[in-house]
Amino acid sequence: MANEDKKDFNAMLHKDTDMPKVQIVTDEKTIQKYGGSRMYFAPPVHYDEVMKRIPEGRLTTVGEIRSYFARSNGADFTDPITAGIFVSIAAWASHQRTEDITPYWRTLKAGGELNPKYPGGVEAQKIKLEAEGHVIARKGRTNIKYYVRDFEKSLFPLT
Repeated sequence: MANEDKKDFNAMLHKDTDMPKVQIVTDEKTIQKYGGSRMYFAPPVHYDEVMKRIPEGRLTTVGEIRSYFARSNGADFTDPITAGIFVSIAAWASHQRTEDITPYWRTLKAGGELNPKYPGGVEAQKIKLEAEGHVIARKGRTNIKYYVRDFEKSLFPLT
């Protein structure tokens, strides 16, 4: 996202949308990739609510949240594009608030990767995660990415 300082992310978080909803997908490649035709769309505030449930020292991933939403709503999968956008909106909305903070830094990308789109980028997320006892590993020479080492051991079960 660009111009984060000029946007009202809390308004985006609570914007009235036509979600939640299940949409039937007919594209064969999509059906094969995700294992079904029922795609669930959750509104941004639902991502925020789930992210708030992750306790200190524990983690989740965007994929875990997507799976939880699909299971809970009778769908085969959750839209990956809106999921990434809505997790970012939840993070920035929390960053703009002085209370009712969402611990967005505990929500990782696939494979335990830190999210460069969060407020302050990976450096700020790294500091917050290390303060909670997680070990951050750096991978790559030119396209450097940061990961929580053994993140699977700290995953919080979403039920």
